[in-house]
Amino acid sequence: MNHIYIKELLASTEFDREVTAKGWVRTRRGNKNLAFIELNDGSTINSLQIVAELAAFDEQTIKNITTGACISVTGILVKSPGAGQLAEIQAKNIEIYGCSDETYPLQKKGHTLEFLREIAHLRPRTNTFGSVLRIRHALAFAIHKYFNDRGFYNIHTPIITGSDCEGAGEMFAVTTLDLNNVPKNPEGAIDFQQDFFGKETHLTVSGQLEGELAAMALSLIYTFGPTFRAENSNTPRHLAEFWMIEPEMAFYELEDNMNLAEDFLKTVIGHALEHCADDIAFLSKLYDAELKNRLDLIVSEKFQRLTYTEAIDILTASEKKFEFPVKWGSDLQSEHERYLVEQHFHKPVILTHYPKDIKAFYMKQSEDGKTVKAMDVLFPGIGEIIGGSQREDNYDKLLNRIREMGLKEADFWWYLDTRKFGACPHSGFGLGFERLVQFVTGMSNIRDVIPFPRTPKNSEF
Repeated sequence: MNHIYIKELLASTEFDREVTAKGWVRTRRGNKNLAFIELNDGSTINSLQIVAELAAFDEQTIKNITTGACISVTGILVKSPGAGQLAEIQAKNIEIYGCSDETYPLQKKGHTLEFLREIAHLRPRTNTFGSVLRIRHALAFAIHKYFNDRGFYNIHTPIITGSDCEGAGEMFAVTTLDLNNVPKNPEGAIDFQQDFFGKETHLTVSGQLEGELAAMALSLIYTFGPTFRAENSNTPRHLAEFWMIEPEMAFYELEDNMNLAEDFLKTVIGHALEHCADDIAFLSKLYDAELKNRLDLIVSEKFQRLTYTEAIDILTASEKKFEFPVKWGSDLQSEHERYLVEQHFHKPVILTHYPKDIKAFYMKQSEDGKTVKAMDVLFPGIGEIIGGSQREDNYDKLLNRIREMGLKEADFWWYLDTRKFGACPHSGFGLGFERLVQFVTGMSNIRDVIPFPRTPKNSEF
């Protein structure tokens, strides 16, 4: 492979040399003597201008250089006389790899994000989704690097599971049973003993519980994998299939957990600011003028920490008319979280010590008997971005919570075992990767930060 990627060519100062560039045509314009071709290969938001003298090429070649076509260009890299870019290629040879006819849907005009979701197989070729996918990669790389550099081990937790980590019941069933002839047991219920796994199984909603098991041996672990929620939510904030980052740390208490979460977010967002400056600038200009300022705020400001009870007092004392009433014991809505971040503190917030009745069974109960040692990190624009807690390490308390919440004790025998055999204080948190990508890109709909969104009534592509 002898070609050079466009990102490298645009940054080069080695002019007057022969180079080869390959990519997809964004536009072609020109006059009776010259053709000006904008070429992009996905390595950068910026396209490279190709200047072709029409007399040097046969008419059919020029005719085939249409928007969407894939070409290879060999020519002389020269300093560009035009404003906006440093380099361009004076073409000597053009090879057409793949033509693109007039039905190509990404012609030179603006397209709505809704329309682009209908052609998700082509939208990575747009400037917007090229930027989103490059930022998505940078964040994924930064996450793995962050944990690796701090001695964490990456654990692959199961995608198919027989337990419901969150106890919400919104899970996709996994079965090989013939749905047209489902076997029943003598009681008339589905006979899962005839199914592939011999029991009822689902797609996972979280790798946390299995992650905890690994942390009880390796001390510091993290997961980064797909998770699934069968929640019938057609909102800009929900997906049925998404990716989760879930670190679990032995010997970490709530304060340690908060410190890690804050440092983690500052580091990975700082990485994106450093390595995706062009893409962030483009998205800021097109979609969200305050994007860069918001990202800088996360990196520079110390997060405000307060308890759920203190937050309720602030919300109750405010003059704000909320759609959802505020009272102690109720779960905070996005409007409450955003008020605290955007209008009261003007910085990211970490809320702790939520009422135990609105949190999951595995969270460590506080000494007051009413709250748990939970923590949520709240960001401007989106509300909660991280949810975590110190985990309950007391066997009897954990067993009682499983029973109180109506969960099947037999489903968690292995989880309870870790509280019988060398239990220790430990903590962890979960970060929805798409929520993070949404924050860093400024995209208003979470369906626009994953290549092929899975939502109610949509599994296309």
